[in-house]
Amino acid sequence: MTERRIEAWLMDMDGVLVKEEHAIPGAAQWLELLTQRHLPFLVLTNNSMFTPRDLAARLRASGLDVPEQSIWTSALATARFLHEQRPNGSAFVIGEAGLTTAMHEAGYTMTDRNPDYVVLGETRTYSFERITTAIRLIAAGSRFIATNPDPTGPSPDGPLPATGSVAALITRATGAAPYYVGKPNPLMMRSALNTLQAHSETAVMVGDRMDTDVVAGLEAGMHTVLVLTGSTAAHDIDRFPYGPARVADSIADLIDDLDPAPDGHDKGMGR
Repeated sequence: MTERRIEAWLMDMDGVLVKEEHAIPGAAQWLELLTQRHLPFLVLTNNSMFTPRDLAARLRASGLDVPEQSIWTSALATARFLHEQRPNGSAFVIGEAGLTTAMHEAGYTMTDRNPDYVVLGETRTYSFERITTAIRLIAAGSRFIATNPDPTGPSPDGPLPATGSVAALITRATGAAPYYVGKPNPLMMRSALNTLQAHSETAVMVGDRMDTDVVAGLEAGMHTVLVLTGSTAAHDIDRFPYGPARVADSIADLIDDLDPAPDGHDKGMGR
């Protein structure tokens, strides 16, 4: 792997910084060092339920200090995408505060009367009535958008149906597949890079999943690092037709990459 200067960092949240709402060892030091070195970074999540302020509070409860402006969610990426596609449009939204707040801030009107889009995100309580409304609106011509394709989400009692599963139900009923904005769509990576005013050639995506984080980073032209503290195990990597530039046991293993090199310049990501 060749040396390359790194000027910005994107990283997944669950499985990289936290696991079951507990900070992964080394994550606090990693974030502190990024801040001390004035290195731009964003924490990414496909979870559309929470606002950045909510997530920042949850991370603080886990012992991690992440400013809300350094959190990028699939809800924010979806709202920005729709604003760029159709400014001041309208949408019927299934989701929680993270999504509805982002849509309002993007200038969108929430309505169930001939909306431009049906936007599906995560919620703890999917309503059969609202899903039925979504099906009827899509059948009548509204465009179908989903924040992310994740089929399930975690809970203390086991997996819960998430956006991808409910989207499949709606697709089965309407014949219309959604456009997914979140990972693994590289659009989410590019919107995050634009937020940082960073370039893919000098940015890194750190994730714990080969099928979302790594492939999205690769398709966005970024350097990719897989950490083994989340979903993808070391023995699973070779099953994929692509690979990360680097595999690390955890985020703690990347701390040395942020230390000043002997000549005073930042190190690249070579090994």
